[in-house]
Formats: sequence, structure tokens, C-alpha cells
Amino acid sequence: MSEDNLYLGKAGEDKAAVFLTANGYKILKRNYKTKLGEIDIIARDRETICFVEVKSRTSERFGLPQEAISKSKQRQIAKVALMFLKENNLLDSFTRFDAVSVLFGPDKPKLELIKNAFDLTG
Repeated sequence: MSEDNLYLGKAGEDKAAVFLTANGYKILKRNYKTKLGEIDIIARDRETICFVEVKSRTSERFGLPQEAISKSKQRQIAKVALMFLKENNLLDSFTRFDAVSVLFGPDKPKLELIKNAFDLTG
């Protein structure tokens, strides 16, 4: 991954964390890493633990940011989420997979919260 992409990803995650907090989420963990992968943000939205994938882009030329969350990425996030729940004795918790789309443009960034961005059925 290029240095520009790393910077864009970090900037997007920083904006997303502030945005989520402003929308009532309590950030529990950022960049939770395991041998299976990483979850950008783990937060609580009332009684629900949310595993949040942040996708950032500078234009819509290659589609919307959230369209980059592939089925394989969804499965990877789910596996890492399960590890987090087990480690923290939270297996009985309500959970949800959310996404934050960050589109950096000429003006201020446009952020969109997608609750229940994906589930694990099918």
C-alpha cells in the first residue's frame, strides 16, 4: 500500500471516529489487530457492539467507498469480530457490522454512516 493510501486511510479513520462519536457511538477500540486481520473501529451504539469498516476515497471515479467492502473482507471482519467478542467475554452481546464512507473532495469531507452495512447470512 502506498504512503498516500496509508495517509488517506488514517485520515478517514480519524474523521470517522469523530463522526461516530458525534452520532452517539462510544469508541471502544481503534485498529484492533489479530493474526486474522484488523477492524478499523469497534464501538458501542447503545447496547450494540458495532464493528465498523471505514473506507475512504478522493473521488467516485472507481465507485463509492463502501462498495470496496468485498465479501471476502466481510468474512475476514466477522472472524476478527468473533475473536474480539471471545477475548472480552461478550459473546452474548448484540452486534452489528457498520461502515463509514469518507469521500474527500475539494471542500470538506463527506461522511456517510451505513448501519447494518452487511450481515453474515447467505
